[in-house]
Amino acid sequence: MNSPSKRRKKNDGTVQPVRSLDWFFSKQKDGSKGPAGVPKIPKDVNGEGTKLDNGTSQGLTDEELARKLQDEWNQEDGEQSSRMVEDPPTQDAAPQEDNGGTEMTVPVPVLREDVSSQGPPPRAQKPSQSALVAKSTLSLQSNAADEDTISTSIPFDESPLTFNPSRYISELQGHWDKESGGRATYALLTRCFILVNETRSRIKIVDTLVNLLRTIIEGDPESLLPAVWLATNSISPPYIDLELGLGGSAISKALRKVCGLDAQGLRKLYDKYGDAGDVAFEAKKRQSFTLRKPKPLTIRGVFDSLVKIANSKGTGSVDIKQGIVERLLQDARGAEESRYVVRTLVQHLRIGAVKTTMLIGLARAFMLSKPPNADFLIRSQAELAALDKPSLADVYAKNEEIVKACFARRPNYNDLIPTLLEIGVCDELLLRCGLALHIPLRPMLGSITRDLGEMLVKLQGRDFSCEYKYDGQRAQVHCDERGKVTIFSRHLEIMTDKYPDLVALVPQIRGEGVSSFIMEGEVVAIDRESGELKAFQTLANRARKDVVIGSVKIDVCLFAFDLMYLNGEELLNRPFRERRSLLRSLFVEKPHHFTWVKSLDATSADNEAVSEFFKSATDIKCEGIMVKVLDNLPNPDLISEDSEKTPTPHPTPTKPKPAPTKSKSRKKSKPADVDAPAEKEKEKERGTRRKALLSTYEPDKRVDSWLKVKKDYNTSADTIDLIPIGAWHGIGRKCNWWSPILMAVRNPETGSLEAVTKCMAGFTDAFYKANKEKYNDEDEENTNVARKRPSFIEYGGTPAVWFEPQEVWEMAFADITLSPTYTAAIGLVSEERGLSLRFPRFLKVREDKSIDEASTSDFLAELWRKQKAKAPLQEKAGEKLEEVEDDLE
Repeated sequence: MNSPSKRRKKNDGTVQPVRSLDWFFSKQKDGSKGPAGVPKIPKDVNGEGTKLDNGTSQGLTDEELARKLQDEWNQEDGEQSSRMVEDPPTQDAAPQEDNGGTEMTVPVPVLREDVSSQGPPPRAQKPSQSALVAKSTLSLQSNAADEDTISTSIPFDESPLTFNPSRYISELQGHWDKESGGRATYALLTRCFILVNETRSRIKIVDTLVNLLRTIIEGDPESLLPAVWLATNSISPPYIDLELGLGGSAISKALRKVCGLDAQGLRKLYDKYGDAGDVAFEAKKRQSFTLRKPKPLTIRGVFDSLVKIANSKGTGSVDIKQGIVERLLQDARGAEESRYVVRTLVQHLRIGAVKTTMLIGLARAFMLSKPPNADFLIRSQAELAALDKPSLADVYAKNEEIVKACFARRPNYNDLIPTLLEIGVCDELLLRCGLALHIPLRPMLGSITRDLGEMLVKLQGRDFSCEYKYDGQRAQVHCDERGKVTIFSRHLEIMTDKYPDLVALVPQIRGEGVSSFIMEGEVVAIDRESGELKAFQTLANRARKDVVIGSVKIDVCLFAFDLMYLNGEELLNRPFRERRSLLRSLFVEKPHHFTWVKSLDATSADNEAVSEFFKSATDIKCEGIMVKVLDNLPNPDLISEDSEKTPTPHPTPTKPKPAPTKSKSRKKSKPADVDAPAEKEKEKERGTRRKALLSTYEPDKRVDSWLKVKKDYNTSADTIDLIPIGAWHGIGRKCNWWSPILMAVRNPETGSLEAVTKCMAGFTDAFYKANKEKYNDEDEENTNVARKRPSFIEYGGTPAVWFEPQEVWEMAFADITLSPTYTAAIGLVSEERGLSLRFPRFLKVREDKSIDEASTSDFLAELWRKQKAKAPLQEKAGEKLEEVEDDLE
């Protein structure tokens, strides 16, 4: 352990040398005893080893030597303590040296944990005997000794109907007051994470989360908001630019420094576990002792540290971030806290507390608990426990729908949590956390259909609108009375700076009487003169930040398709036909700048017209079509004889009860004279009925009233046979498998395999598991794994593992794109770029084909030319998209 060599000014104004450990140990060289009777450690004849007082030869590690010394120092302290009791000191003794360098006699040197923070010791006050004994030596601090045993013993995984937070809060608050200034410790959150990580049961996960939230609500309400952010693996909503900006090197450097690992040891751990949190767990577990006693991490403290990291900008920010990361790892008590601190830093918590789970947990927690000074009503545990399961589910569902609806309209916990703490879950919550300008609402999503036939069956007997699904970027446009415009992406990220031309255009499209609005549309790259559409790759070439209108080279057009807010009024509950009518009548069309999506109103009987419309959409490079129910009419299958007499204009779908439970209960209560075949027929009839399809706008819901038919889902689309040649470690629940997997085509002229895409869609868990076993890189004798890149594979990157090429997989895809990354077919369609697949999806293993029968680069180039021939426009190639499949797109 090296001590600082620089000299500092003492607090009393005098300049004194700061004695290092080297000076202290140097006093032991010339005799058997050093200062204060501490045993000396003479070097051996070679000057390297040491001999302790017992004469044993010493070739010990630093930690072993420290432990040995610690034992002997403790023994000396015990003897000295006995002497002090018999003959107490009459004057202060402190280690110091006069200006002339004469050594002053001292009992023992005192090393304090943090000299800079403690200030000068009081001169007039004599230290107590116990203090002298306690501060007499340098102590090794155990990482496990100070773990929060109170938090780690709380059974958060109990049922919320039996769990009572008040049973633990008194003891917790006493511990918090003593250790963390009254704030809830991070150990409480870690306890919840551990329990959640140990189960796959969604019910258990929700129950554990509910009990944690209740404990914080009743014990430390001010820590609830940071706890929710940390549990949801974020520190701000997507539309607020607050990113940690931490690279893997910062965390690796901190782990090496704090846990005493070298780069090779850290890499070995990562190769073995594949998860940064698990690596931190193992590294911290091996660090048994430290010279610095850690301060307990608090929930608020960890969150504030993350915010400081995100806000660190400019010169010196790298060092600031590094220091914060190191301090978090130093203060983490135990290996488990280290695991989840690191997972939080890499923003991959892996506990399953996604948005929906957290909203359910909040809804149930505020039904059972409230802050100490709140006056809203809560439900009794005994009352809820007396309900049967269907009734309890209905009670839960009401609260959950309110909380989910609020968050869908205003997706920011900074707005939701303080309001919940004040008024709980009630109808007023919807008013306080409703739709607002310049705060994005979560978009409504459409269900996937494999082909037109399936779509027509689903919408049988309904009026619907078919719309072109343009190959662009979905945009949510907000405009207020002053003309301020904000544009959000499908994932709620701000795109205002990316489209300054749209920002200037939007106030001009308001018709007479329109002051403020929120509309949704698709931003598509376009040829301004001809009106011909360009592919999404062209749009992706557009700069993302600080774009100036004069520098815009790629023109865009906004194709509007929905209106959710108009002049201060929400339109979410209006039918789609009405919302569309307002959109087209109150806004001004500007050709090739702003217009409506092309549409066709039809019914399921218009099979040929819909097929022609779908073909026309794909011919102009659209992704396919969107099909939307126009009116709030109930599904004909739901209309009974009674309901035909008194139809319900706005039916509300209810959650269907599980069929097995129903049938069992009927079997038990069914009278003996009921005809069994007739009862079964009724059951079958009830089971085939479908929910009413509503035409309202449902934020953050995927419903069958919006259906999408994309060309890459079409069963007649082209497929290609590729060879898996490598893979990377998966993340999240796929961390133990290979995902994504690198695919290649073969070049019959050179005999090489050319990388074409990465695929991570279409695989089942069973397939992932079998694939990992087949290509197990930890098995040194596994011949399916190549220990280095085969010379006949052409790819510039480096996957975590190379496969020995031996299989052929059939893949589906959406489009073929030009790519600067992949080498497939390079020189056949472009001298500089190869070809890649957009949205590749695994279909099956072609066991009937060898790798010599896989698709060739010539075949891939031919598919590219075929795709280009379908489009009337020949545009320049765009930058290659990041190859990540998103089935929700």
